[in-house]
Amino acid sequence: MSTAASDSANSTGDVKTVRLPNNLPDNLETVRLPNGLSCDLPPDSALAKLLRSQRTWTGPDAKARKKILDAARSIAIVGASPNPARSSYFVGTYLQQSSNYRVYFVNPNAHEILGERAYPDLTSLPEVPDIVVVFRRGSDIPQVVDEVVAAGAKTIWVQLGIWNEEAAYYGEKQKLTVVMDRCIKVEHARFHGGLHLLGFDTGQITARKTAR
Repeated sequence: MSTAASDSANSTGDVKTVRLPNNLPDNLETVRLPNGLSCDLPPDSALAKLLRSQRTWTGPDAKARKKILDAARSIAIVGASPNPARSSYFVGTYLQQSSNYRVYFVNPNAHEILGERAYPDLTSLPEVPDIVVVFRRGSDIPQVVDEVVAAGAKTIWVQLGIWNEEAAYYGEKQKLTVVMDRCIKVEHARFHGGLHLLGFDTGQITARKTAR
């Protein structure tokens, strides 16, 4: 660990979290260590891969995920960015152009994203979204769970490369449907015939509407 890391107790005072420097990637996974510490790690690191193999929480299977996507009519993206280099921008573009969902962008620091108004929080949206897609650090997910519950949404979808197992269990205790470490763009394309064999790294975004 970096010497810049520091320990802090959670609200109950019994778990410490190791905080890493601010210049690390946004898509860090929050993982729980056997000694009681939780730590934010890059998802492609050796330790993250090892701990991933020891996960105990499992989310909805493929059939259930397809059902979630088919039933939805509106999606809110929390952590949406106006920066075209960000994965949230790419996913938002795909959902706008290649699905029939009503797509809302949530970012208190932005006024407009992809030509649409950006909202400061979920409760400011004109409707309760069916799915809340999350592009935030793993350590932020418990807070986002609370925000999803407060907004009245029923499904939280945490994007690929973001993992917080405790938050997944916590979300389910709050009666939420939880999907985690899954890309909603890839899943939608997979279930509706729009996924290229080379995957979403082809850089291609289709404007072809697909039936949900």
